[in-house]
Amino acid sequence: MPSSKELTDIEPMEEESEEARLERLGRQRPPQFRSLWAEIGFCFAVVMSQLITEFFVSGFNVILPTVTADLNIPQEASTWPASAFSLVVSTFLLPMGRLADMYGGYPVYVGGCVWYLIWSLIAGFAKNELMLDFCRALQGLGPAAFLPASLMLFGSIYRPGPRKNLVFCIYGAMAPFGFFVGIFFAGVAGQYATWHWYFYIGTILIAITTVIAYLTIPSDIAERRAMAVKMDWWGTATISGGLILVVFAITDASHAENGWASPYIIVTLIVGVLMLAAAVYVEGWVADAPLLPFDLFAVKHMKPLILALLLSYGSMGIFLLYATFYMEEFMGGSPMQMVAWYTPFALGGCIIATVGGFVLHIIPGTIMVVLAGITWMVTPLLYAFVPLGGNYWAWIFPAMICATVAVDTTFNITNIFITTTLPKHRQGLGGAVVNSLLQLGIAFMLGFADIVVSETAYKGRRRSLKNAFWLEFACAVAALVLMAGWVRLDTAKADLTADEKAELEARQAAEVQEHERT
Repeated sequence: MPSSKELTDIEPMEEESEEARLERLGRQRPPQFRSLWAEIGFCFAVVMSQLITEFFVSGFNVILPTVTADLNIPQEASTWPASAFSLVVSTFLLPMGRLADMYGGYPVYVGGCVWYLIWSLIAGFAKNELMLDFCRALQGLGPAAFLPASLMLFGSIYRPGPRKNLVFCIYGAMAPFGFFVGIFFAGVAGQYATWHWYFYIGTILIAITTVIAYLTIPSDIAERRAMAVKMDWWGTATISGGLILVVFAITDASHAENGWASPYIIVTLIVGVLMLAAAVYVEGWVADAPLLPFDLFAVKHMKPLILALLLSYGSMGIFLLYATFYMEEFMGGSPMQMVAWYTPFALGGCIIATVGGFVLHIIPGTIMVVLAGITWMVTPLLYAFVPLGGNYWAWIFPAMICATVAVDTTFNITNIFITTTLPKHRQGLGGAVVNSLLQLGIAFMLGFADIVVSETAYKGRRRSLKNAFWLEFACAVAALVLMAGWVRLDTAKADLTADEKAELEARQAAEVQEHERT
């Protein structure tokens, strides 16, 4: 809850209206930082969470053929070194977000980085498929910890207003930039060195992030422990266990010997669904401090927004993987050509971050996400219609521009909305929800896309890849309908925080009761 001094700061004075004061507070440097350099160091450390996560997603897809050949990984098992990472990240975000609410964003963020560093380094020494799968899975616990902690730190420290908008836009831009950096170093390692160097370079980036984070992130351990937030162990077991089994069943169904009829696919899917059903009961009627409280969905526009984000991020996952496959297989893209072809995706994200930080408090969020929804649709259409031997500048370049507009705009606006609507003791939950939607959307839709590609393989590889882009288009259309029809987001202007609004409402209610008594 805000202190009496903070409440005094937001109350209007004779010479300054409340609106002007909120605008000033929304632009000034947070009091946690003694200097601009301290704030820059903090922001750098936290936004790097996006880069080092995407580094080990995008780049790994580029070096995967080299890795599978070197380690003699069978074709039917080649997806697991890539899938194991995302599977673990997506299923452990919520409990890790709760740990951040309990013990503070600082220790969880730094601890997650250290863990990530260790297993990224060990992965570089992998000698066989089992060791690589094991390392990739344990790698995923690192981002599962520091991703919700990163949004929690930003959401707790920055007030609603232009400064928060700019910081969140830079944070969002680091995702496509990290995607590009991953592809770049994977291309360099694949063409001029060995795939092991891809992991070594990633380890160096994580080490830099860890050191700067340790030195610059303000400690919030005492503040968080004073909030007395508790862990929901039953919710953790049922939600995480259920998600792992369901995502595994969807991901592996297309590679199982008998597809969906394979006994282990049926069993894991049924048990996973039952565990998720049990999680609904636990969270709604058993848990004292539910991991995923139902009142989160009572926030206005939250339910359609969550569904739209799952579909939008699923579209992004399909694009990033299958666009890479298409350019490699049918456009003859070498590792370094892939770096060049993805450059607009990274540069576009940086440009959108710069522009978005200065306009999000002026243009309503609804208009922005609808425009982003249109670009979500255009991206797969360009790939679906590109002819064999199609020109890069006519087809792929505009698709890259549309993709970065779609991803960055949607990610930045919805992150600001979700973190601003939640109180301080739930910022870890907010960070976990945001990143869970991203990772689960990618995991689920990639699983369905894999099924589509596998089931239509008899039509030829090129046709089956294009079917994946049509699935992406369908997801984008559904997301746009939800955003345009049921989601209303205002401008990201300077305002009271969720805690300040709650306290002011409580004070007003107390004043009304006092007035009625007298």
